[in-house]
Amino acid sequence: MELNLFNTQSRQCEAIVLEPQKPFKTYCCGPTVYGPAHIGNFRTYVVQDVLVRLLKLLKVNVCYVRNITDVDDKTIRGARQNNQSLQEFTTYWTQRFHNDCERLNLLPPTVEPKATETIDDQLALIQLLMDNGYAYARNGSVYFRISACKDYGKLSHLNERELQTQDLNSAEQANDADEYERDQIADFALWKAYKPEDGTVAWNSPWGRGRPGWHTECSAMTHRYLGGTLDVHSGGVDLVFPHHENEIAQFESAYKVPFVKHWLHIAHLRVNGQKMSKKLGNLYTLDSLQEQHYEPSTVRYALIAGHYRKPLNFTFENLNAAQSALHKIYAYTQTLCKQLSVDFANLPALLQQATLPDHLQWLQPFFDALLHDDLNTPKALGCLFSFMGQHPQLSLDEAKTVFPEWLAVLYALGIQPVEQRISIPADIQELAEKRWQCKCSGDYQAADNLRKALMDKGWRVLDNAQGYRIEPL
Repeated sequence: MELNLFNTQSRQCEAIVLEPQKPFKTYCCGPTVYGPAHIGNFRTYVVQDVLVRLLKLLKVNVCYVRNITDVDDKTIRGARQNNQSLQEFTTYWTQRFHNDCERLNLLPPTVEPKATETIDDQLALIQLLMDNGYAYARNGSVYFRISACKDYGKLSHLNERELQTQDLNSAEQANDADEYERDQIADFALWKAYKPEDGTVAWNSPWGRGRPGWHTECSAMTHRYLGGTLDVHSGGVDLVFPHHENEIAQFESAYKVPFVKHWLHIAHLRVNGQKMSKKLGNLYTLDSLQEQHYEPSTVRYALIAGHYRKPLNFTFENLNAAQSALHKIYAYTQTLCKQLSVDFANLPALLQQATLPDHLQWLQPFFDALLHDDLNTPKALGCLFSFMGQHPQLSLDEAKTVFPEWLAVLYALGIQPVEQRISIPADIQELAEKRWQCKCSGDYQAADNLRKALMDKGWRVLDNAQGYRIEPL
């Protein structure tokens, strides 16, 4: 069995051979826990979740590690501003993240290490780099010497950009920040000497008290929990440089083996065509969307409705479309269960046992899109709705053969079998009510115009004996 995925490093789709008995090692850069994760963050984790679910359906022995960054510039600053210890501050935001993951129906990773729990591993990695001539100490800090890493830039293809690499081996030029600008090539901090603003956050090291740099954490954790070369490493596209580039440099320079076979990066999420930011007031979390009556399952569907390599434009119209789509999937699932006398309440347990049948009769195109077309979730969803449209009714024998395939589809997408409550925005409700008043007063032309306006916004109004009801198109 093969899985075809785009590899950021080679810039082309490549076949990943899946061997069920061989451990499949995958790592995803997890959150920095200094505030609530927003839906842009969760796009990465949802795509990674679909990948892991697909591998599990294929009975691949998946070892999935996702880390928690609980010490860096942001977490230390946040703890100080809240007059809390680093542990108190990050524990709260870690729990918030876990709650959101559960609401989005994300499978838990096999291991979820914290940066503060792996300090000894990070010190051992830094010492290896020092011993091998890839790192140097200055005033209690330790920096990676980029000039010693001859293939630095192979992931982000720095050599293809018009940049001049400078000799940055002095303490004055070394980069001490955890994060820096995309086009800034600089020796980066592996260990950061203690500063007063760090408060009580410091550990002992051969170079003095301090703390690890952000890039150091992931390389040490992947080696501890996954050993040698990883099969797939994923993360947001913003991590390609410098974070993932620096991970490669550290890992391969220290351990002398290839770090990753396949790099999977997920594109940015935009909101109404704009970058998501607090300043623009469009930084949405699960809580803020649920306050507007959008369930996490709706958000999950919206996040996989676009291809992971293309920027996703997140709009409320898309959320409404996701609600409508989930409602149709729910209704079809309920019909299948009723036809087969399956207790709908038992469906979650059945989904946990779902496997991909050896011979697919009905939904082969759905899985072909995921397996052979670069985890193409929008194409897969199109195949799913084509199937429902072509087979609105099934015989009992047909339903029996469709059902295990249907369970596999729901599991792969992470769709929870619960009825979708349709959220009607206030402006839509207002237009519908105005249309109804026009109709009741005999102004049928105005009523028709308002009906058209509703349809242009993606909503249908249906009159009945009690008045009217609204539903997404």
